[in-house]
Amino acid sequence: MSHNTKIINQLRALVLLTQTEEQVARTRISQARTDAVRRELTQNADNAAKRSLEITEQLRSLGGVPDVVTPAIGRLSAILKATFEQAAPFEEALLTDLQLEHQLRDRATYVKVLADQAGETKVRQLAEKLITAHEATVEWLTVVLAEEAMGGPAALVATPVQKVAGGVARAVNAPVRFWANTVNNTVDTVKQAGEQTSERFNAVTERASALTDAVRETLAAGRGASLKRAEQVATREGNKDVAKAAKSTREELGDVSADELPIKKYDELTVAEAIKAIKGLKTPHDIRVVINYEETHKNRSNVASAAQTQLADLAKEAVGVNS
Repeated sequence: MSHNTKIINQLRALVLLTQTEEQVARTRISQARTDAVRRELTQNADNAAKRSLEITEQLRSLGGVPDVVTPAIGRLSAILKATFEQAAPFEEALLTDLQLEHQLRDRATYVKVLADQAGETKVRQLAEKLITAHEATVEWLTVVLAEEAMGGPAALVATPVQKVAGGVARAVNAPVRFWANTVNNTVDTVKQAGEQTSERFNAVTERASALTDAVRETLAAGRGASLKRAEQVATREGNKDVAKAAKSTREELGDVSADELPIKKYDELTVAEAIKAIKGLKTPHDIRVVINYEETHKNRSNVASAAQTQLADLAKEAVGVNS
């Protein structure tokens, strides 16, 4: 098989995968936590569409048959992927995205070598452009996964269905061992995530069953007040686990007071002052608490974006990515 024939075959595969990449990026736009991430994903999708056209042009210049079917298949693949992954944990969906980007990068690297051997300068230049683009996306997805591993909130937000993921459709063709692992992860996800935050509150309520009847009655009264009361009583009675669970849930819900935040006098800070203070936070937990409070009480998008950027910087450091 000649080098040009191999290049044509790989370019066809790259068109298919790039079409899938574009549609996945457009699906992810609805999961963006901030406007900045939403804009970035929109740009990524637009860039993928442009790359698809460039690959198609190179395919035609080498005598490849113009492909009408492949783009449609790419879009269908992305739709199926987006549909099936709703039954899987959020991290599994992102890992699949990462797998797609690795394949795109690796195929582009292969095309680069083939182009070198065939003396196809334009194809080589295109391959180098593709490699650079996919390396950047691999890095970004790696950081998003690290943010999720550090407790988030990540740049992307899981859908409600993913929070109680089943994971069945994802493993149809997987090895038995991987299938078993996916099931285990799914069970853990269901146990830990529940059905959005209300389930988390119910879990805290159940864990507080060892407390007095008065406290259990308080738990039914008001979410923020009841959690605060449960935390106080648990602390007084030496039940550290319940106290910790109650406080953690309050923090996740944004039901904390300003004096509980890791930034002093937070409510008195201007936008510029809040952003400066956020840049001094060094733990994912502190950043997470501030983001949840900001989104619940003030909802200043630029402040939330600054906090998200600070969390991304910590995630980059954790995975060894240079800022």
